Amino acid sequence: MIRLFFALTLSLFALAAQAQDRRASHCFAIADASPELTYVWKANWQAPLPDEFTVRLQYIDHSMYLIQSAGGLNVVTDYTGFTGTAGMIPDVVTMNNAHDSHWTAYPSPDIAHILPGWRQNGAPAEYHLDLGEMLIRNATTDIRGGFDGARIEDNNSIFIFEVAGLCIGHLGHLHHEPSDETYAAIGRLDVVMAAVDGGMTVDIPTMIRITKRLRSSVVLPMHWFSGNSLDRFLAGVSDEFLIDRRSESSMELSLRTLPSRPTVVVLQPGWLSAAD
Repeated sequence: MIRLFFALTLSLFALAAQAQDRRASHCFAIADASPELTYVWKANWQAPLPDEFTVRLQYIDHSMYLIQSAGGLNVVTDYTGFTGTAGMIPDVVTMNNAHDSHWTAYPSPDIAHILPGWRQNGAPAEYHLDLGEMLIRNATTDIRGGFDGARIEDNNSIFIFEVAGLCIGHLGHLHHEPSDETYAAIGRLDVVMAAVDGGMTVDIPTMIRITKRLRSSVVLPMHWFSGNSLDRFLAGVSDEFLIDRRSESSMELSLRTLPSRPTVVVLQPGWLSAAD
C-alpha cells in the first residue's frame, strides 16, 4: 500500500511538471487582446525566438506551414516531403491525403512523429500528442471521394496546436463546412490557416462563413493559386477583419501580440533555405 501511494505521488508530480512546460491553453475560452501592442516580424526561420511564449509561423508553400516553438520544436503541416534546400528534419509532420500535394508516402524515418489525418485501420484518426511545450490534437471532417463526389467520412483532419498559450488551427483540405459538433471539438482558435482556392476545397462563400464563425484573431490564407481567389476571400471578410498584406514569409506571435481586431495576414510562400 505504501509503495502504491509513493508511485501515485511520483506520477502526479511528473504530470504536474510536464504541464508546467506548456502555458495553459485557452482553446475553449475567449483570448484577451492588447490593442497597444504590435506584431514582431522576422524573416530568418533559423533565428532564436525572443521568449518562451512566442511562436514563429512560416508559410512554406501550398498548405505547408512551419510552426516553431521557443524550445526548438519544428512542426510542418500538410507535409509533402520537401520544405526547401535547408534539409531541416521536422520533429512532427501532419498530413492529409485528398491530393498528393498534401502528403508523402515516403516521409523521412528521422521524423519522430508522423500524423496522417485520414482514417487509420478503418477508424477516424485521433491524436492527442503531448510534447511538453506543445499539444497536438485533431478533429476529423469528411472529404469528397471519386468522380461522384460522395463523402468519405472522417478522411481529413483539422489539426490544432496548443503552444505558448496560443491555439493554432490548420483546416487541412477542407471539403465541407464543419458540423456544430466539429466546431465544438475545435474550440477557440487564436490563429487559423484556411484554404482559399475556392474550388478544390470549399468555395469562397463557405470559407468566408467558416472564417467569420471561428473569428480567430489571425487568419492565414493558404492554398491559393492566383490572386483572384485570394482577393475574393479578402473582399468577403473585409467587413469584419482587417487585411494585412505582407511581403515576408514568416511572422512571430504571442498572446501579448494578438491584434485587437481580427486580422487576415497574407504571407508569401517561401521555401526554407540554409542561407536565411
